[in-house]
Amino acid sequence: MAAGARAVEAAGAGLSGEPAGSITHDTLADGAAALLTIDLAALRHNYRTYCSLAAPASVAGVVKADSYGLGAAKVVPALLAEGCRTFFVAQLSEALALRPLIPATAALYVLNGLQPGSEALAREAGIRPVLNSLPQAIAWAAAAPVKAAALQLDSGMSRFGLSESELAALTGDSVLMGKLNLALIMSHLACADELSHPASRAQLAAFKAMRARLPAGIPASLANSAGVFHGADYHFDLVRPGIGLYGAHPVAGQNNEAAGSPLKPVVRLAARIVQLRTIPAGTAVGYGHTHKAEGPMRLGVIGVGYADGWLRSLSSSGAAWFDGVRLPICGRVSMDSSILDLSALPEGALKPGDFVELIGPQQPLEQVAQEAGTIAYEMLTGLGRRYERRWTGAVS
Repeated sequence: MAAGARAVEAAGAGLSGEPAGSITHDTLADGAAALLTIDLAALRHNYRTYCSLAAPASVAGVVKADSYGLGAAKVVPALLAEGCRTFFVAQLSEALALRPLIPATAALYVLNGLQPGSEALAREAGIRPVLNSLPQAIAWAAAAPVKAAALQLDSGMSRFGLSESELAALTGDSVLMGKLNLALIMSHLACADELSHPASRAQLAAFKAMRARLPAGIPASLANSAGVFHGADYHFDLVRPGIGLYGAHPVAGQNNEAAGSPLKPVVRLAARIVQLRTIPAGTAVGYGHTHKAEGPMRLGVIGVGYADGWLRSLSSSGAAWFDGVRLPICGRVSMDSSILDLSALPEGALKPGDFVELIGPQQPLEQVAQEAGTIAYEMLTGLGRRYERRWTGAVS
């Protein structure tokens, strides 16, 4: 098989190893410059993994930001097929868009709570707010006194949730408490990705103490993707994985290519070579001439840049891969393109239209994020709309 054909096959192959199928140079829609493959079978595996790790607690699906940029319209049915019956988004607009996909028997929560005046809209759509403040609790009790909601407690992150004083005011108002139908009490861990960080243990204690001031028997939730790995003390009745479902290991310093990881990578990103050129020693490369060739170089341009979420901070630090060879980025990543040093490859190994790997087995998402000086969350949610997206492993 020719090198270019191997690159096309590698780009299109599902992450679970199935054949690439009919992917060729001319089959990307509208001449797209890159292909983002999303393996729903791997995502479903990750959900089942969380079910095993957290049992007997239930496992929710955090599908905010269009399922971290991977397509909630595809992800939600996959999670439903695995038995997921609790979903979280960040904003009411997201919940309204997903409501037709999620049965009425499943719970759909809005993590950021509701903007003033939108309570009736959420009530009529059967959407549950996460009440993050005393004013939000008062507004929901007035607009929907029999409709379920979650109550978030600030256990030490100083972001969302009732403070100690707000909780005291709430529990001291029997009329208000009587109008709230609390289906969940929750909080959020600030440092869960660092397993030894003392903040998590402190938040656990604070959450337990605050929860004890509320009526008994209401289900509780504290653990996010990383929090599940802290053990059973953090699981309570419901865990809320997000990034872990989508294939990035949530614990700092780990990735899903490491031996023994229980999670599988979900995304693969491959870009096509747009142009090739050879330059002599001393030639400047890219914006700002931040790179100059120390000797003759062979360069390849890909049509992926920071407008596509291929961050500018990858300039002169990131890379693509081809057939096990790292191809460093030369100079600055620009809006619509990046320049690769192909000198380590045999001449003729790549031609215009061939694929190189940007995210995949040779270069996991966590590694790209590290080279960009950021985290996998930002890389994943920032992947642009110009990629052709293909979902494999969909529920039939």
